[in-house]
Amino acid sequence: MKTLALLLALCAAPLAAQQTMTADEFDAYTKGKTLFYGKTGQAYGAEIYHENRRVEWSFLDGDCKEGEWYEADELICFVYENNPNPQCWSFIKGANGLIARFENRPDTTELYEANEGAEKMLCLGPKVGV
Repeated sequence: MKTLALLLALCAAPLAAQQTMTADEFDAYTKGKTLFYGKTGQAYGAEIYHENRRVEWSFLDGDCKEGEWYEADELICFVYENNPNPQCWSFIKGANGLIARFENRPDTTELYEANEGAEKMLCLGPKVGV
């Protein structure tokens, strides 16, 4: 039993030792990029990171929301045109890209960077018609 506990502790240590990214680190990593995110092996969404901490988010459905991000309490928080309530995340730079944990409800959402801009994020524009 002690061996199992030691093994689990050693496996968890590298994750616990990783530091969350600061706003400057996050900005340097993301600015000018389009990052695609996955969750539990499935595509989740994509975000374009512009100058001056402006962003565009899509759940990959062609509906894109403009927003911005800022740092608050060592978290990266986003507000979007359709939702002014801050959505705050912690970001860790893992071996294969970013790992993001939704800190508003940390037990519900953890995303990982699936790829960077290999494809374009599709934004269909405003809905028009009857």
